[in-house]
Amino acid sequence: MERKLFCELGPTAYKISVFKGIAVRNIKDFLSFQKFAKSKKTQPLENIVKSHTSLIVRKLHGVDLTLQKNKETNLRLAAEKLNGIIIRPGETFSFWRLVGKPSAKRGYKDGLTISSKSGLGQGVGGGLCQMANMIHWLVLHSSLETTELHHHSDALFPDENRRVPFGTGTSVFYKTLDYRFKNTLDCDYQLLVWLEDGYLCGELRSEKPSEKRYKIYETDNHFRKEGDDYYRISKVYRTVTDIKTGDKREELLLDNHSKVMYEHELIPKEQIRDD
Repeated sequence: MERKLFCELGPTAYKISVFKGIAVRNIKDFLSFQKFAKSKKTQPLENIVKSHTSLIVRKLHGVDLTLQKNKETNLRLAAEKLNGIIIRPGETFSFWRLVGKPSAKRGYKDGLTISSKSGLGQGVGGGLCQMANMIHWLVLHSSLETTELHHHSDALFPDENRRVPFGTGTSVFYKTLDYRFKNTLDCDYQLLVWLEDGYLCGELRSEKPSEKRYKIYETDNHFRKEGDDYYRISKVYRTVTDIKTGDKREELLLDNHSKVMYEHELIPKEQIRDD
């Protein structure tokens, strides 16, 4: 019999584990002497580095639509805390230090949650991963340095209407799983996020025009059966082009090998390989 983790022994043990994780995070942050971004500007900075929109309410197979609709409330509350934030040179952006604890007292509702142990579930503040995913997608199109990222390890839903490469999202869980990036450059950056007509909208802006152009793409996307399970296989690359010289370099961002957690009948037959 596989030995259970302490946090799996019951609700009380789980709460103790979460409390311990938050305490450890707070102590590490205090001892690190990091400068965290906290100031805002209502006036947008001049240069748009990258913009993106993503549909909020999606009909996901096996997911209660109410959880998707509640997510809109959760995203709106988080956007109020994040919109206009300035990341100055040397400062670190921390998702949870800005958003705060997503509690019912603060107006958050039950939304879809994802756990590496239990898979899909629901909880107060669920759905905020979409905000973290949006921010990370914007940051990937810049020279800002991602300092904390937690990939979703499994393929939880079919790829229908996917607009960004698989695997480029990030998990967040107050405060133990944070999303962070640092401004190691020589000018201010600004994050703008808002909700409009059923979409989550985002812009990354900067004081100075970008000196590089970024393209992110996925290759060799297919499914493969391994034992009784199927896996989604692909590679995600980023091409970085120097705007002045035209020089290019290619970076491997992800080598996906993700277990398919939805019904195997939904896998497109033409995308299954035997090799």
